[in-house]
Amino acid sequence: MSNLQVRNVPAELHERLRRHARERNRTMSAIVLCAVERELERWEWQERLAQHPTTDLGVDAATIIAEERARRDRELG
Repeated sequence: MSNLQVRNVPAELHERLRRHARERNRTMSAIVLCAVERELERWEWQERLAQHPTTDLGVDAATIIAEERARRDRELG
């Protein structure tokens, strides 16, 4: 397993990490590793998403959502 050292962490960020770790009964290392893993997964997901072709719905997505909400409201109302 490799080591990673982070230097020049602002005091406020360090304190926030410390409190976050303490409240979750975890080490700061575990909290940081989890955050890094989450960020990398998000980045990898965005990379995969960018590889997918775009889909033309023929209408703006906001219009579709508004129409669906209006339909739902009519059915419920």
